[in-house]
Amino acid sequence: MKYQRILLKLSGESLMGTKEFGIDSNILEQYALEIKNAIDTGVQVAIVIGGGNIFRGVQGVQGGLVDRAQGDYMGMLATVINAMALQGTLEKYGLKTRLLSAIKMEQICEPFIRRRAIRHLEKGRVVIFGAGTGNPYFTTDTAASLRAVEIEADVILKGTRVDGIYTSDPEKDSSAVKFDTITFSEVYKRGLNVMDLTAITLCKENNLPIIVFDMNKNGNLLELINGKAIGTLVTAG
Repeated sequence: MKYQRILLKLSGESLMGTKEFGIDSNILEQYALEIKNAIDTGVQVAIVIGGGNIFRGVQGVQGGLVDRAQGDYMGMLATVINAMALQGTLEKYGLKTRLLSAIKMEQICEPFIRRRAIRHLEKGRVVIFGAGTGNPYFTTDTAASLRAVEIEADVILKGTRVDGIYTSDPEKDSSAVKFDTITFSEVYKRGLNVMDLTAITLCKENNLPIIVFDMNKNGNLLELINGKAIGTLVTAG
């Protein structure tokens, strides 16, 4: 096993599966089994999940519904809904979980306390971080980077629907070339859409590697944890 403690970043959109909105139960089941297989190896798993399948703050602003701060808070609540759905599915497969929120919601989750989160991980529980950083103007990518640094994770595994980082969007450009490895500086220079700049900077400054991989391919998560070269590795170089 290459990693002892990982932070898995999942997008809210990935939970939609073939739907246009909301949560696809089949995707939840698939992800839960992948995570269970990882936990069975003894690795400690923390998770940050987005909320784009339910609501994005930017959408609310563009539609004239709310201002940016209000929209971002609505997006944070969407991440908690996704986190609760994932938590329930993980527990269905016998995993012990804890949902920690950056916004206090005592009836449904614990408040985020760094030492408590680490202790849960040490006890073999899957820790799910909800509500982003608890602040508007920050993405869940930034939340993932921040939490990963706080819990001293070995790596961020960013699960997407593509198998790594490319020179351009491979779903739109058939000539796009995949990177096996790339530095944070090169990501900056090329303007690649890996994570937002705040998230990338946090990882670079704390020497925290990121691996972008296809979460929808069965077995990928387990093979990554065991050290197989999958996806694209982003490092300080």
